[in-house]
Amino acid sequence: MKTSGNTILVTGGGTGIGRELARRWHDLGNTVIVAGRSEASLAETAEGHANIHAMTLDVSDPADIERFAREIVARFPALNVLVNNAGIMHYEDVTTKRDLSDAEATVVTNLLGPIRLTDALVDHLKGRADAAIVNVTSGLAFVPMPKAATYSATKAAIHSYTISLRAKLEGQVEVIELAPPGVQTELTPGQSTREGYLPLDTFIDQVMAQFESGDPPAEVFVPNSLLLRNAEKEGRFEEALAMISRI
Repeated sequence: MKTSGNTILVTGGGTGIGRELARRWHDLGNTVIVAGRSEASLAETAEGHANIHAMTLDVSDPADIERFAREIVARFPALNVLVNNAGIMHYEDVTTKRDLSDAEATVVTNLLGPIRLTDALVDHLKGRADAAIVNVTSGLAFVPMPKAATYSATKAAIHSYTISLRAKLEGQVEVIELAPPGVQTELTPGQSTREGYLPLDTFIDQVMAQFESGDPPAEVFVPNSLLLRNAEKEGRFEEALAMISRI
């Protein structure tokens, strides 16, 4: 993925990781479109950044994805990078019968959303030079958090889906996985100040150092997420699972 001169779509660009990635890519000389459900949050991201543009999108709604895909291609025909970042995380008790609405919403948003949006835009991306898809997964794709079982499962599924995309789109579209560790954002209530989580600015600096090289690896991992990515290979899986279970 080249450093500048891209037209980049970032879903979930109204807050947290999506917001900060959008601003950093903008400052490198890219046109960035931030998408999400909250017009106010998107406007906040774009404020003071001439080439950040806000467009509303509900990735949990298949019809809205189709509407959005038509509109963004018409408005930004140079679009060549899709960043599937939007996601939700709920804690859950899987040990007893419960209302599954949160679990179902997590699957629709975190798994079906990126699959549907990629499907809606892939033909366009294949026709663009320097095209890339960046799928944001999680360190929890490799060592799950039991109290966020469905979230962890969706991220593991997107990790697998990303490998398949990369194999099938080789030579046409670059496919990159970005897997954050626990980062201080408001993904869950109070997380932005939670001790032991990586400060957002530190995470963005570590990630952008890899993207700014102009030749990021297929898997963009920071040191904290590599602790989970490599846990099974290094014989630390049970230890890592126990650690995650205590959070």
